[in-house]
Amino acid sequence: MLVDSHCHLDFPELKANLEAVKQSMQDYGVSHALCVSVTLAEFPQVLALAEQTSHFYASVGVHPDYENIEEPTVKTLVTLAQHPKVIAIGETGLDYFRLTGDLTWQRTRFRTHIQAAIQSNKPLIIHTRNAADDTLRLMREENAQKVGGVMHCFTESLDVAMQAIDLGFYVSFSGIVTFKNALSIKEVAKSIPLDRLLVETDSPYLAPVPYRGKINQPSYVKYVAEEIARLRGISFEEVAEATTHNFFKLFNCPKLQ
Repeated sequence: MLVDSHCHLDFPELKANLEAVKQSMQDYGVSHALCVSVTLAEFPQVLALAEQTSHFYASVGVHPDYENIEEPTVKTLVTLAQHPKVIAIGETGLDYFRLTGDLTWQRTRFRTHIQAAIQSNKPLIIHTRNAADDTLRLMREENAQKVGGVMHCFTESLDVAMQAIDLGFYVSFSGIVTFKNALSIKEVAKSIPLDRLLVETDSPYLAPVPYRGKINQPSYVKYVAEEIARLRGISFEEVAEATTHNFFKLFNCPKLQ
């Protein structure tokens, strides 16, 4: 059994074929998926997916890439996170790759999410790109270790991974780990403790080899797990068991059927 710890099933590429996506998950042995929110406006769609399918869960948050949209408040996030199918706060974090200039608003938004996670006692889903130092600094300043969470779609160094782990966070790998030239990411996936590792698709993006360049879907998390098993020299079953256990431990949710 596998779990896709991060996907966007409300995005058009997947929403239009949801029944086929569910069937593919069943065929590939992917039992559960976490549907991740990126804006408050789209959160109701994310929540509806989790409400309508017992083995889907939801998060609530606003992605750091979105400018000039409704800003979340701590109160709003905490209120929405009270729903029993909402198991995390995010996707949140910092991204200095896609956006430039004065990104003070991005850091303020990230702080808001950390504060909301602590108040709601739910873990964080953190996105960081070209911003590792500031991401870790804000995590420490806002005491993110009180709730922990996951560094999703990890593309940073082993040192960054270990600093996050020291703060009580897990590290999640996407299809990028299967890419031929992703040597540094492969090294991190090989090196971090197995009990701090998660797998994800970030679908509909970042499809793993052998589907690179195509629309991704939760069932393809199997290829991520297979590559990590190969890198670590252990069985696929061991990776599947560990990452599934890690998911339910981190997000403190029942294994609904």
